[in-house]
Amino acid sequence: MLNKTIKDLPKAMRPYEKCEAMGCEALTDAELLAIIIRTGSRGRNALELAEDILSLDKASAGILGLMHCSREDLTSLTGLGKVKATQLLAMAELSKRIWKAASYERLDFHDPETVAAYYMEEMRHLEREMIKLIFLNSRDALISEKCMSIGTVNASLTSSREIFIDALKHRAVSIILLHNHPGGNAAPSPQDISFTSNVAKAGSLVGIRLLDHIIIGDNTYYSFCERGLLDNG
Repeated sequence: MLNKTIKDLPKAMRPYEKCEAMGCEALTDAELLAIIIRTGSRGRNALELAEDILSLDKASAGILGLMHCSREDLTSLTGLGKVKATQLLAMAELSKRIWKAASYERLDFHDPETVAAYYMEEMRHLEREMIKLIFLNSRDALISEKCMSIGTVNASLTSSREIFIDALKHRAVSIILLHNHPGGNAAPSPQDISFTSNVAKAGSLVGIRLLDHIIIGDNTYYSFCERGLLDNG
């Protein structure tokens, strides 16, 4: 395949023609990417460039690695300029939104599994810890949500004071905290446990209930409510 253009390949091996003949589901990840980027560079066709893209992120090699690639990572590859990089980033964002839309119908703020599923694709690929705050009304329906802070690879920064200032502004009756663990392990740290306890106590003082604190890992989650560590009676 080296130094051949896509047109030099047998017709059955060309991604676009293969897709037309057999359907998208018959294509490999690299073949699907080759259709999107369309062209390669001198000496490397689109299929070979697609394979390079899938190898960019060493920690998450393959299609999931795209979720961890920045524009700078992508444009570091010869043959991948700003336009193609932006197209790939848009594709990754669309996949997150499709997942979120599909999870919306099951979303129940009293069911931690559905909440974790709804925010999973948005948060599990993040490189740094992010705290998200969900504001709920008296019927535990969504009022709004807000990113409270983005921290380091292993710490996020916010305070109970900031949380409840925003909760009061939104006239929330209850709140749910979410944050991600970039390492993939959703188990809470001692700091997570202490922080959750402090937020719950502060909420009881101002009359705003902490319904749950959910930690998002890599396709896994930890719910303080599910573990019986919050009094939501």
